[in-house]
Amino acid sequence: MADQPILSITDLRISLPASGERNFAVDGVTLSVKAGEILCVVGESGSGKSVTAFAAMGLLPRTLKVKSGQIRLQDIDLHTLTNQKLADIRGNQMSMVFQEPMTALNPSFTIGDQIGEIYARHRPEMSRIQIAEAVESALEMVKLPSPKSLVGAYPQQLSGGQRQRVMIAMAMALTPKLLIADEPTTALDVTTQAHILRLMREMRDTHNTAMMFITHDFGVVADIADHVAVMEKGRLVETGTADQVLNTPAHPYTKKLIAAIPRMRTTDNRVKVATDEHPILRVTNLQKQFRTKQGLFGPVRHVDAVRDVNFDIFKGQSVAIVGESGSGKSTLMNCLLHLTEASSGSMLLDGDDFFAASGQTLRDYRRKIQVVFQDPYSSLNPRKTIAQSLLQGVRIFGMSEQAAVERARYLMSLVQLEEQALHRLPNQFSGGQRQRICIARALMLTPKVLIADEAVSALDVSIQAEVLQLLSNIRQEMGLTLLFVTHDLRVASQVSEQVMVMHRGEIVERGSVVEVFNNPKHAYTKALLDALPGQRWRPKI
Repeated sequence: MADQPILSITDLRISLPASGERNFAVDGVTLSVKAGEILCVVGESGSGKSVTAFAAMGLLPRTLKVKSGQIRLQDIDLHTLTNQKLADIRGNQMSMVFQEPMTALNPSFTIGDQIGEIYARHRPEMSRIQIAEAVESALEMVKLPSPKSLVGAYPQQLSGGQRQRVMIAMAMALTPKLLIADEPTTALDVTTQAHILRLMREMRDTHNTAMMFITHDFGVVADIADHVAVMEKGRLVETGTADQVLNTPAHPYTKKLIAAIPRMRTTDNRVKVATDEHPILRVTNLQKQFRTKQGLFGPVRHVDAVRDVNFDIFKGQSVAIVGESGSGKSTLMNCLLHLTEASSGSMLLDGDDFFAASGQTLRDYRRKIQVVFQDPYSSLNPRKTIAQSLLQGVRIFGMSEQAAVERARYLMSLVQLEEQALHRLPNQFSGGQRQRICIARALMLTPKVLIADEAVSALDVSIQAEVLQLLSNIRQEMGLTLLFVTHDLRVASQVSEQVMVMHRGEIVERGSVVEVFNNPKHAYTKALLDALPGQRWRPKI
C-alpha cells in the first residue's frame, strides 16, 4: 500500500462531439502520480492534457463524455461518484490551480472570503475566528506580503503573481493528497514564475503532496518534474523520468517539441541594420503618470508608470522590450500607439510628431504604426468573418473593394493560410492560426512600424517557433520595423537584434541582444537571466 499511487488513470477514453476532427479528446491514456512526486504532462494545445486533468477533477464540460477507463484517487473510483460526493472531495482531498487566476477568482468577493469558503465548506466545526486565522496562515504559507491587509483585498487589486499565489493557497489550504496545476505559470514573467515553481516544490516537500503539472514549457519541466508524460492528439506517446524524456527522448513528437524550444542566442550573426539615416521612431523624455485614490476619501497617489524614456529605432530594426509585469512595458506600448496619452515627452514617427496629432491627421498617422496583441481570440470579432476583419480598416481609409480583397489574399498567403480561410469565423481556427490572422490584419495598412505585445506568450513552443519565423520572414520581405514586447528573454533573443530592459518605468539597460544577455551590467537584468527556467538543462536536439 505504501507504493499505491495517489492518482491512477487507466485506459481513459473521452469522446469528442461527432463534428470534431477526431473521435477522442483522450484516447487510451494510462498514467499515475505517487505521493511526493511531480508528474509533468506536456503537449501542444489540443493534445488532451487539460482534458485529462479536468476529467480527474470531475470538471469535464457536458460536450465531453468519459467512454471508458478508470480514474482513482487511491481507493476511490472518481468516475462513479455523485456530484455531491465529488464536491466533498474537491478542495479537501484533491484540488486544482487553474491557468488564469483572474477568471478563476470571483471579483465580487474578497480574498479572505474566497479562501475562508474552503474551510467553511469542508471544516464546518471551525469558528469564524479559527477560519480567519487559518486564512492568514494560508496566505503566509505561500509567502504573500502583509497577509492581514490582503484578506480584505479583491482579486483585481493584486498582481498576476499574487493572484496565482492566492490560488495555490486556496488549493493547499486543507493539504490535499493531490494537487493538479493547469499551466499555472504560462502568463507570468520569469521572476514570478521562478517564485511560483519554488513555492510548489516546497509545498510538495512539506506535505508530501502528489502533483500533476500541466505545461508546454520544457524549461519548467526541467526545473520541477520527477516524471514526464508526453501527449499528442489525445494519446500518450512517451513517459519516463525527467532525465530520460528531456535528455534522451524516444518519440519523434517529443523530439520535435524539444527542437522547437527557443534558445538564448549567444552569437551576433544577424544582418546589421544601417543607422546612418533619421530614425523611424524617436522617443524623447517620455513620461506617464497615473493618479490613484484609495477609497472615496483616501489620499491621492501619483504612480510613475513610465519615467523619462528615450530611444531611437531605425528602419528594419527589430527591438525587444523586456521586463516583469509592472515594469512599464505595456504602458509604454499604449503611449506609443496613442491609446494612452503620455503625461509629457514626444514621439516622432517617420519624422512626424505623433503625440501632437489629432483628428484626421492622427488617423492618417495610425496607418504607419500597427499592433498585434497578446490574445488573438479576443482581438478578433467572433461574429465577423476573417475577410470582414481584414477589409474593415483599409476600406475606411479609402482603398477600393477589389484592391482590398487582393491585399487580403496576398497577406493570407504571406502568413501561410489558405485563401478559403477568409470566409471562416475566428472560432474555426487554432490559437496559432488566429495569431497569424492578427498579423495579416495589422499589415493590411502597410505600416512602417509593427508592435507585437506578448504575441507568442500563450502559444505552444512549436507554434511559437512558426510565428517567430513568420515575423522574421515578413520583416525581410516588407522592410518592416518591429518592436517586440515580451517577458520571455529567450524569445527576445531569437526575434530581435537590440533589447531594452525596463524596470519600474525606466530603461535600465540597452544594447545588442548578445551584449546585454551575455554580459549584463544592471542587477535587474542579471536577476531576470538568473530566473530563467531550466538553467541547468541544455537541450541536446
